[in-house]
Amino acid sequence: MFLVSIITFLLYAFIIVMLIRVAFSWVSPYPTNSVSRLAYRVTEPVLSPVRRWLPPFSGIDLSPMVVTLAAYFLIAALRSIH
Repeated sequence: MFLVSIITFLLYAFIIVMLIRVAFSWVSPYPTNSVSRLAYRVTEPVLSPVRRWLPPFSGIDLSPMVVTLAAYFLIAALRSIH
């Protein structure tokens, strides 16, 4: 049960980092911004395979939304086990 709690916490943290990355994509911070670079490094390994499967639609990258929804579904599944 402790492992489920840790995984759930990490998924919520990942969702927060994903939201930060999406917000930064709208405001375009300096490339040297450490928070922006960290958000990119944490989320890009997950987003990259999704982008290959789901190309941009009308210039909009839907991969962050797909990954965030998948994380929420995984959290719901883990909570049903817990």
